[in-house]
Amino acid sequence: MSRPSASPERVRNSLIDDAKTCLKKYDVGTKYSHLSSNKYSVLLPLLGKEGKLHLLFTLRSEKLRRSPGEVCFPGGKAEPADVDEVATALREAQEEVGLHPHQVEVVCCLVPCLLDRDTLISPVVGFIDHTFQAQPNPDEVKSVFLVPLEYFLQPGVYHQNYVTHCGHHVIIHCFEYTNPEDGVTYQIEGLTAKFALFLALIILGKKPIFEMEFNLSDLISSSEETFLKLNKHATSKL
Repeated sequence: MSRPSASPERVRNSLIDDAKTCLKKYDVGTKYSHLSSNKYSVLLPLLGKEGKLHLLFTLRSEKLRRSPGEVCFPGGKAEPADVDEVATALREAQEEVGLHPHQVEVVCCLVPCLLDRDTLISPVVGFIDHTFQAQPNPDEVKSVFLVPLEYFLQPGVYHQNYVTHCGHHVIIHCFEYTNPEDGVTYQIEGLTAKFALFLALIILGKKPIFEMEFNLSDLISSSEETFLKLNKHATSKL
């Protein structure tokens, strides 16, 4: 006699609980906040759907001056009233897609990235309900879509470029994803792709089918070392 299969809710909760356990080991909190006064935060919104974890992305409005029409996570520049990186990410997510702070369970802050020598971008990871219905702000967001987390380890269409940033060779990951719901194809690249890849490595613990800059057997050290090297090089040039 076969066992009854677990309910979708139980499967979803199990996925989320396991992911939280993994993520909490990578929480750096405000460890690097002092390194720059020019701070940005992005929210990496995770949700369980159809037995898999997914990430929510936005397509930036063509009206914006900075990075119009690009795929990114909800986020933006810190404001004086923001108490920390988490507050910035949650405020921006609410402004951009109507995601209220009480609808997000923040789990951790991952190692930040350095952009343009003095700009610190902090990724904040949080879980949202699978029933969340985005309400995009048309002045900032053109559309919102989901991508299975596993896609960032085994993509259907992928390529990479190499650049020199702050004196170090950096891999630029470029994922091409076609949304099965509407057939629209999105380009996910740059820091957004890097954060998505790192998140997939933490939670899924598998090696991707392409070359990467992280050491899978020691993700924490490899990510922090890369960040600190870039920061040291950048500050030495100021």
